[in-house]
Amino acid sequence: MAIRRLSVALALLCGLAAGIAASSAEDRAIVLATTTSTQESGLLDHLLPIFHDKTGTDVRVIAQRADEVLDGVRKGEADVVLIHARPQEEKFVADGFAVKRLDVMYNDYVLIGPKSDAAGVKGKDIATALKAIEAKGAPFVTRGDRSGTHAAELALWIVAGIDIAAAKGAWYREAKEGMSAALEAARGTNAYVLSDRGSWIALRDRGDLDIIVEGDKRLLNQYGVMLVNPEKFPNVKKELGQTFVDWLVSPDGQAAIAGYRVDGQQLFFPNADKSGG
Repeated sequence: MAIRRLSVALALLCGLAAGIAASSAEDRAIVLATTTSTQESGLLDHLLPIFHDKTGTDVRVIAQRADEVLDGVRKGEADVVLIHARPQEEKFVADGFAVKRLDVMYNDYVLIGPKSDAAGVKGKDIATALKAIEAKGAPFVTRGDRSGTHAAELALWIVAGIDIAAAKGAWYREAKEGMSAALEAARGTNAYVLSDRGSWIALRDRGDLDIIVEGDKRLLNQYGVMLVNPEKFPNVKKELGQTFVDWLVSPDGQAAIAGYRVDGQQLFFPNADKSGG
């Protein structure tokens, strides 16, 4: 009987210890809300283990399109936000949902298209290219999902002087999924598509696609990081979240971002030192 009681006591103690360990691990974890490009490019798989090794903090990722990210955070679903939709980010801060916005890194958008280049736009500026694609009705795949990339694409049609809502026809096809799905759709139909460079580099099977337009300053793709406002959401892990924000913009975090490469190519370029906040 004494042995049984001892066994029960030990089991209870083990259960208690496991519960304490699980609680401790939970306490050392934050939730990062981010866009699919940081996840699909492999960047987070590179960064988060480095951050964990330095701080012991786990980062749990919710990767969605930009509007879904911000909608979720407005419900208190995350501690930190990392996205690339600057107008929405600045409004998010102005509305009191985040403490401050900081530049973290950038890459750029590129216009991808078939090597045959049916619209004849290779090497042109982005506005000229979009005008030619629309005029010729060349196949074009849009994210069509209210993501940061979709918002950037819509803004570029405006720059080109085209009301895409009125001009679109069968040539303008909506993927309504992630960047990978849009690239796959373009590959399968020999269509043009706007992509962030990181997702393009990470795409393994490119088929007949290639970069058609790049280098236009209007194709800059800036990423920002924000700590969710703990005064609005008391459940926000302020200290741990701020530690992650601080690390991303620190020399160590910036070096880690610069160090991420795919096939020898750098996907993201740190620029926190140039942040306007």
